[in-house]
Amino acid sequence: MKLKQRVVLLAILLVIFIFTKVFLIDNLDTSAANREDQRAFQRMLSGLRVALDPRLEHTLQSPWEIAAQWVVPREVYPEDTPELGAVMHAMTTKRIIKADVGYKGTQLKALLILEGGQKVVFKPKRYARDYIVEGEPYAGYDRHNAEVAAFHLDRILGFRRAPLVVGRFVNLRTEIKPVATEQLLGTFMTVGNNTCFYGKCYYCRETEPACADGDIMEGSVTLWLPDVWPLQKHRHPWGRTYREGKLARWEYDESYCDAVKKTAPYDSGPRLLDIIDTAIFDYLIGNADRHHYESFQDDEGASMLILLDNAKSFGNPALDERSILAPLYQCCIIRVSTWNRLNYLKNGVLKSALKTAMSHDPISPVLSDPHLDALDQRLLSILATVKQCTDQFGPDVVLVEDRMTLSHL
Repeated sequence: MKLKQRVVLLAILLVIFIFTKVFLIDNLDTSAANREDQRAFQRMLSGLRVALDPRLEHTLQSPWEIAAQWVVPREVYPEDTPELGAVMHAMTTKRIIKADVGYKGTQLKALLILEGGQKVVFKPKRYARDYIVEGEPYAGYDRHNAEVAAFHLDRILGFRRAPLVVGRFVNLRTEIKPVATEQLLGTFMTVGNNTCFYGKCYYCRETEPACADGDIMEGSVTLWLPDVWPLQKHRHPWGRTYREGKLARWEYDESYCDAVKKTAPYDSGPRLLDIIDTAIFDYLIGNADRHHYESFQDDEGASMLILLDNAKSFGNPALDERSILAPLYQCCIIRVSTWNRLNYLKNGVLKSALKTAMSHDPISPVLSDPHLDALDQRLLSILATVKQCTDQFGPDVVLVEDRMTLSHL
């Protein structure tokens, strides 16, 4: 064989070797990542049931100190939380030492301080479990049980970006009124034989109080994030106008995502992928009301998008508001880890997992069966949307590898 032919043959073999090596390494990396996703999913399933147990072993710390130490820029709580049951037990049983009107907002809530100085947000029951909220997808009062369900869905999806929530029954006459501020106490009233209050908020009205069953009120309590992690509020790029006849740009401009990608903090870092994750989360729970969102301050786009205020969810199981998925179908990108997790939850696994996760909550059953069934149907719609994207752009463009090391040191 002539020298020139040998050189050409060697060059071809070298190119084949390099491409083979790169292909194998890429596939080994992908395969290893997928195997870790599968293992993480199995760990999640094995830890779904959270028994509310006051025992804290191998530590002298209080439940509040433990929960505060969990918070890091990309997680509210870690994957492995053996103390979760003790923290949630404290949230639902610790003595209330102060009660005040809720922080500013549109919906009725109360700010409680529990024994040990921990702040929690109490949202009262407004609807029976089988009540269907008609009208716009963001219509109606806050649903306290939606906060509980959304927290457990956050666990199941592996996001870990929602503050801890648990159901709680409170005696308004003996637990709240004796420690209530004048501002809150002034909103109490009696309707029939029931104790009621209407609080202070944008839509709070004396004519629309929340009423207990006698003196006992069912509600949810959300753990306040530590003060060392101040929040920063952002306008959601896919927020609604809430004005009849006026559309937001994303509602008529199919290339809107291209403009978002050129704007900080969506032009780099994890924030845009967090928006996609949140759209998936919100579509599953039926939350069309995320007009703003919070991250930690001074994060330069690196902080997670915190899944706060999920109570405008689970209103109508028959309503699948597809526009909630606009960030997904307009940007056509999704984290590989999120995609894997969604696929693991097919075939009724999501419904079963959420039912199991909520089974130990004090206000169980948290959701009616139609809402649980709706979750599985909405999951299929999400998977179909991603498939449309991969068919159009290819999986290499749509499925984004974005895993971060999350330190709890």
